[in-house]
Amino acid sequence: MNIVVLCGGLSPERNVSLTTGAKVQNALVERGHHAIMADLFMGMELDRTPEEAFAMATEPAEVAAIAEAVPDLEAVKQSRKGGTGLFGENIIKLCRYADVVFMALHGGDGENGRIQAAFDIMGIRYTGSGYLGSAVAMNKSMTKQAFLSDGILTPKGLRLKKGCDAAGICDAEGLSLPMVVKPCSGGSSIGVFIVNTADEFRNAVDEAFKYEEEILVEEYIKGRELTCGILGGRPLPPVEIIPKEGWYDYKNKYQPGMTVELCPAPITPDEEAAIRDATLAAFKSLRLEGYARMDFILTEDGRPYCLEANTLPGMTPVSLIPQEAAAVGMSYGELCEEIISLAFNKGE
Repeated sequence: MNIVVLCGGLSPERNVSLTTGAKVQNALVERGHHAIMADLFMGMELDRTPEEAFAMATEPAEVAAIAEAVPDLEAVKQSRKGGTGLFGENIIKLCRYADVVFMALHGGDGENGRIQAAFDIMGIRYTGSGYLGSAVAMNKSMTKQAFLSDGILTPKGLRLKKGCDAAGICDAEGLSLPMVVKPCSGGSSIGVFIVNTADEFRNAVDEAFKYEEEILVEEYIKGRELTCGILGGRPLPPVEIIPKEGWYDYKNKYQPGMTVELCPAPITPDEEAAIRDATLAAFKSLRLEGYARMDFILTEDGRPYCLEANTLPGMTPVSLIPQEAAAVGMSYGELCEEIISLAFNKGE
């Protein structure tokens, strides 16, 4: 099968996506596919026909370590040589020729539905959720509204616009410290802050607004951090996440050895059932397809608060959904194959 592994792009999660892309490409090549890893924003030179390019796509890619720092996106913009808008040079040509595009993008335009909508218009098959579910799930405020509407337990929160009196609005709505401050549409915990004082709150709001014009302020729920993937409508075993220091921020997510991940999570059968049920309910509430991953806080009394959905979960060497798949006997390559298979069965 001819497959474009689409990664990179222009989001703060660019480096994570490039690592996902390389690992997915290598797995597909090992399984006999002709897979081309392509950077959505940077594009690629193409001195041959797509048919010839795919025929030669049998070499493994280098899986780079993820840097601790978020990439300099302005430098990325300046280094691009060709392409139009979101799409780098020759990206659309390759995707149109491919049998399927494996969406290895994270954050920004990879998960907010814009690429999915463009591909739908062009008749390009791709993995993961469609444009509607992607758009709703990417916006944490809209996600929260959907969860509340469908009776899914989630922390109380407020959407704030840049320039507002954040502290005054939170006081008026009954939100008090400690709180969580985050961009509405970010990922990988970039721009996310847990605040305990008024000064921390003001600084966190200022920092979060550097990423977006809208942010989300939530009540802080004390408990254990868990995540649960879902594949083809089947919840996978939950994972408990225990950072060795601090909380599960960008560094602790992607630097090896920074976090202890227990899969399956050491929770009671009732707690596991509650998380699996909430994962499936959230998947349906957001109109998602194929696969996804839901993040939770499990309180001491066994209540799972669903925080958000990840419509294109990481597939890096330290990512969680491959660990969950492995817990049910599915190898990394088999997981990639299943994700592709689901792309061919959308709507069935």
